[in-house]
Amino acid sequence: MPITEILQKNADFYPNDVSLIEINPQMEKQSRMTWREYSLIEANPNEAYRKEITWSEFNKRANRFANFLLTRGIKKGDKVAILLMNCIEWLPVYFGILKMGAMAVPLNYRYASDEIKYCLELADADVIIFGPEFTGRIEQICHKVKRIKMWLYHGEDCPTFAESYDSLVSYCSSKSPQIKLTDDDDAAIYFSSGTTGFPKAIIHKHQSLVHAAMTEQSHHSQTKDDVFLCIPPLYHTGAKMHWFGSFLVGGKAVILKGIKPEWILKAVSEEKCSIVWLLVPWAQDILDSIERGEIKLEEYEISQWRLMHIGAQPVPPSLIKRWKNVFPNHQYDTNYGLSESIGPGCVHLGVENEHKVGAIGKAGFGWQTKIVDENGIEVARGEVGELAVKGPGVMTAYYKDENATNAVLKNGWLFTGDMAREDEDGFIFLVDRKKDVIISGGENLYPVQIEDFLRKFDKISDVAVIGLPDARLGEIAAAIIQIKDGMTATEDEINDFCAELPRYKRPRKVIFADVPRNPTGKIEKPKLRQIYCGDSVVAQQNEIK
Repeated sequence: MPITEILQKNADFYPNDVSLIEINPQMEKQSRMTWREYSLIEANPNEAYRKEITWSEFNKRANRFANFLLTRGIKKGDKVAILLMNCIEWLPVYFGILKMGAMAVPLNYRYASDEIKYCLELADADVIIFGPEFTGRIEQICHKVKRIKMWLYHGEDCPTFAESYDSLVSYCSSKSPQIKLTDDDDAAIYFSSGTTGFPKAIIHKHQSLVHAAMTEQSHHSQTKDDVFLCIPPLYHTGAKMHWFGSFLVGGKAVILKGIKPEWILKAVSEEKCSIVWLLVPWAQDILDSIERGEIKLEEYEISQWRLMHIGAQPVPPSLIKRWKNVFPNHQYDTNYGLSESIGPGCVHLGVENEHKVGAIGKAGFGWQTKIVDENGIEVARGEVGELAVKGPGVMTAYYKDENATNAVLKNGWLFTGDMAREDEDGFIFLVDRKKDVIISGGENLYPVQIEDFLRKFDKISDVAVIGLPDARLGEIAAAIIQIKDGMTATEDEINDFCAELPRYKRPRKVIFADVPRNPTGKIEKPKLRQIYCGDSVVAQQNEIK
């Protein structure tokens, strides 16, 4: 069935139940003001500390947008781009696009204007809906992207070059558009995270989206009573596909517009959230705030919080050990996936396998895995090779890029580019990204292994290991180290700590600096190479890849 049928089912079965809640912590102070005080600061009337909509309203909003697009000549198979910050309207917009048979094209809200233009043109987008945060960026390119038929604006003070989504859509019919959809219809174009240059456009069918919902619910047993806290950006497959598990059973979701530890705990407490998906830095920030005494757990109602799961990057076992010491009653799961495999879940640890923390787990619900050498032949258990996955959530193709598609899709298998090994119990451990392996003096160094070791040092907040060119060894390992707030460390301290590592794995260079991460939590290693290796090295690496 197409993913839109789940929304219709929820609207039919639970019309008056809350579906989505938006929490904007930065508006909490204003929410306690009198109306006169509020008006004096010229606050946006569309902003509020808390908003909510029911399943019936969610469905009606999606239908209105679908019908609006149809009245403007948008047809099945056209592409509609979304450039919005997380908000309560994001998902109704997404489902409105799907309901009328068009393809949703979510865009990264960190894209600069040239990246937005590139993605709109690559995806052959016909319409874009954008928010006030992007007016300046859109204004720079709107006269250059000729294919776009409509520039729709969601928010106050619509710019002159766009049309007001809010004014136009509100008058449209809230009845279902009755467009015939099947599992095999294309549903969305997602973009790769762009950590290796401009992103690729990934096509997914309705089948992929539905399977993501089934996989997530199978893994984490969501019920109607569970409340999912959504913090990561909705443009990415990770957050949305985890929410799909709750969506499948009609459970409510809380969209939190902020990542401060106290905001997360407050939302969990006030909205009785039971499932929270975090990125590694956010989990670490929560623990650090508790340890510093900035957060006192007894001030929050968190007894209903049953599951904390993490994805998007390798998870240091030391972090989960700390977490379980603070939250001993939490279930924990690691989720592995790619945008090409519709986000998380093609491999997962499983809440029953906490004794294997450090592994990404085994093949997820409906998925298969294998680890292969450079010739595509499966390696022996324990040996390092490239992880490949196969299942109903694998992408159709990279849009308009046959060569790139053929490079990663082979006989239904998606070759992930991640180096991995399988232990004696069949659990898969990530070793590193294929492109990030450092070859130093003929030895293969896997940065993730070195990063995991360094994170055990109690002064380190974050760390990234990259290869730097070296005339004698070819490459050497360099550790970019971000020290915790209020602490100091020296290179000698780091070197002494690394004495436990085999000599060839020890970083040859230590750099104290911030570690950049993209919105999905991945370390931006190309950016680090750009800073510390120079343009020529980065260009050479990209050419090799």
